[in-house]
Amino acid sequence: MGYTVKEAAEKADISPYTLRFYEKEGVLPSVERDANGVRLFSEADLEWIETVQALRSTGLSLAEIKRYLALYKGGEATLGQRKEMLTLQRNKVEDQIGKLMKTLERLNYKLALIDAQDNRFDKLP
Repeated sequence: MGYTVKEAAEKADISPYTLRFYEKEGVLPSVERDANGVRLFSEADLEWIETVQALRSTGLSLAEIKRYLALYKGGEATLGQRKEMLTLQRNKVEDQIGKLMKTLERLNYKLALIDAQDNRFDKLP
C-alpha cells in the first residue's frame, strides 16, 4: 500500500511542502508514482523520512544527508564512511546535550533560589 503526500506527511508529522522539498532536494530515495504521476510513499520511504528528520534534528545539512543517502546506496562498501559520518554527528549531539544539561542545571539553581526567597517571606514567625 502506498501513502499519498498528505498521508505520508501526517504520518511523519511534517508538512506536505517539506516532504515534497525533501524529494526535490534528493534526500529521499526515489519515490514511486502511480499512472497519474501521484507520489506513493511506502513504509520503507516513511522509515527513511524518519531517518532524515533525525539527521536534520542533529544539525546535519540537507547536502550532508544527500551525501549520506548516496553512501547508503553504495552498499556495504561504504559502511566505514557512513559510520564515520554518523559518529562525528553523534559526538556533536553529545556535546550539545552536555551544554544543555549545564544550562538546565543553571536554570534549576536559579529557580531554587527564587523558591527559597519566595518561601522565606511566606513563613513569618
